[in-house]
Formats: sequence, structure tokens, C-alpha cells
Amino acid sequence: MSIVVTGATGHLGRHVIAQLLERVPGEEITAVVRDEAKGAGFAERGVRLAVADYNAPETFDGLFSAGDKVLLISGNEFDKGRVAQHQVVIDAAKAAGVALLAYTSAPGTLTATLADDHRATEEAVLASGLPYSLLRNGWYHENYTENLAPVLAHDAVVTAAGEGRVSSAARADYAAAAVAVLTGEGHENTTYELGGDVAWGFDEYAAELSARTGRTISHQSVSGETLKGILAGAGLPDALAEMLVGVDASIARGELVVPGGELSKLIGRPTTPLAVAVEEGLKG
Repeated sequence: MSIVVTGATGHLGRHVIAQLLERVPGEEITAVVRDEAKGAGFAERGVRLAVADYNAPETFDGLFSAGDKVLLISGNEFDKGRVAQHQVVIDAAKAAGVALLAYTSAPGTLTATLADDHRATEEAVLASGLPYSLLRNGWYHENYTENLAPVLAHDAVVTAAGEGRVSSAARADYAAAAVAVLTGEGHENTTYELGGDVAWGFDEYAAELSARTGRTISHQSVSGETLKGILAGAGLPDALAEMLVGVDASIARGELVVPGGELSKLIGRPTTPLAVAVEEGLKG
């Protein structure tokens, strides 16, 4: 039996592996990677590496074993048919008869097109008949704090989210929830709506940036079409720009406010405040 993590060298996957190593021996963990070299640090700590690609179904043949607990981290190749990619992992997990298939999804309240692939994947997970856990991760702090250069260049946070609020949390928080499910008991056939303890608005985010930089950074609320033009001008593909504008529209409708505190309950501590992520982002 092993705990298997797909997409293990990605932003979220790295956090999951690191936190798993605090709970279980490395030999009980399998990191699924596309590039073996990128997983070298895991291997040095005793983690088994399995080289496989969502786009190559044959690479998952025999990868899982009965009794494994599997974390399917959603792919980020939006142009390659993510549902079909995820189905490759689901089929392999079903063939092996794994003990648990956990999937990193999106909030059930989210109606933006970003959520379509997640809803379809959830249906495929349920149809597999496997014991499952749907980890409906809310928005990440890092979506805003990881690349602050454009904000600092113009002293402005530009959104089409209006006065909408976001219950975001740090990637490490969502990773901790996944680890709790993978190493704990009683998580079969569960759905968790996960988000930060405190919802915030973009005026507050701009004020936090202002306080930490000593500059006056404003929140500029624009129309969806204006934001799409700004994103396209920055070089983003039209499909990605459209998706991000759709997310802002969902935020304006309150769809990324996640009540209930399920994330902090799962991880046994408060979620990371946005201010901490801002501080880290400014250091980077």
C-alpha cells in the first residue's frame, strides 16, 4: 500500500509531498511526475518516483495497487482536455481497486467556466464506484501574491470583481487538508468545501499592500470587457483571459466566499491570513 500523489512536482503537489513526509516514511509515498529529474529531491528522501503523464494513458498501466490512497491533483493544461486527462487516472485507479481516490476540485458554488472541468471530473469519480473524497479547494492566496510586479508597477489592483469577497487560503493550507484525508480515517465518500477562515475584498487587499510597501496602492474596479483587454494586452491567450474574467464575475456574485470553516477543521489550525501571503509575496 502507498499514498500516491499525481502532479507531485507542481505548486500544490510539492506542498503535499513535503507535508506527507512529516507524517509517514518516504517509502510509503509515491510521487507521480512527468520529469524524473524534477523529483530528485523527493527520491533523496526515500519517496518512490513513478514517471507518468496524463496525456499518455499507457504510462499509468500498473502504477496503482489495491489499497493505495490516491490524490489526483487537477491538471493545469486547460487546452488539452483536462477531463479526459483526469479520466486516465480514474480508470487506472478503478482497475487497481484503490482504497481512496481524492480529487482537488473547485467550490460547489462556483459557476465560472473554470469549474466545468471540475464538475465533470467529480461525476467521473463518482461513476467509478471507488471510495472518494472531493476536496473542493477555494481560491489560493498565491493567485494574487505570487506575481506582484504588475501591481507594483502601476500601484493598482485591477479587477472586475467589484465589492466581491474571497475566502482564499494558502496552498500549504489546502495541501494540509489533502494530507489529513490521505493519512486519516473516515474520509471515504466525503465532499469538503474548503476556504480560508476570513473572506476579504480587494479594497482590503490593496490597503494591505499599501501598508506593507509604504505606497498608495488602489483597487480599480473595471468592467469585464476592460479587464479582458488588459489581460490580452499583457499577452494572455484569449481563452485564459476569458476564464479569469469569468472568475472575477463569480467573485462579484459571492461565489468564492466559502462558509463553514471546513478547511481549518480538517487541518486542526486556523488558515493562513492573507497578510502573511502578501508579506511572502513582497519578499519574492
